[in-house]
Amino acid sequence: MLLRRLQDLLGGIYDVDAGCDVRDFVTSDRGVLPEALRAAGTDEQLLVQPGPSEVAMSLYLDRAVLERLEAADPLEALHGRNLGDFWTALEGVSHFLCVAWNARHDRDVSVLELEMQAEIDKYVTSCWLLHRQSPGRFPSELHGLLFERTRIDPVLAGERAGLYREATQYAARFCRGVEGRLRDAQRREAARPVVESVLRRFYRMPQGQKCAFIGQLG
Repeated sequence: MLLRRLQDLLGGIYDVDAGCDVRDFVTSDRGVLPEALRAAGTDEQLLVQPGPSEVAMSLYLDRAVLERLEAADPLEALHGRNLGDFWTALEGVSHFLCVAWNARHDRDVSVLELEMQAEIDKYVTSCWLLHRQSPGRFPSELHGLLFERTRIDPVLAGERAGLYREATQYAARFCRGVEGRLRDAQRREAARPVVESVLRRFYRMPQGQKCAFIGQLG
């Protein structure tokens, strides 16, 4: 299933293991969503219920999105017709992996961190896939497409619209800051461990340290 392959892709990039399989938590039943999200027509939502000893999760993904991705596998060929659906599914898997990994290590994770990491994951995995599918070409248009041309839906975002904008701004700055390293890693295999080290260290930082790190990128 594509979602498990996305989990493995992210897990490989960041060297993290959720200790569970995203496929066991996925649903396309809109009835599990809060009424406001059902009415807004969301395609993706991670539902989290913290407990005294464990975290209960359910990842909602729209059935039509999953069907379109099965018909046009982005891991085989990522292009303009499946990019939006790819980012939708990847965001859900990113949220799932981040919550599961942090819970496994008894760490809290904020909504700001989840949204920021998901945007970073979209950029990094798209770079990885596009390079693999078109060796020798760096997708320089990707940053603008993801961070300048996409818009936050105010209906879906609701009262969190400001938080989503902040997360996107942090992610855009981080991705611009590591863009040169990503470009080097795609030109020279020897440079890949360097960028992987940066991405993996950042993934493990607490929120305050992440924001400070991004602030130093200039």
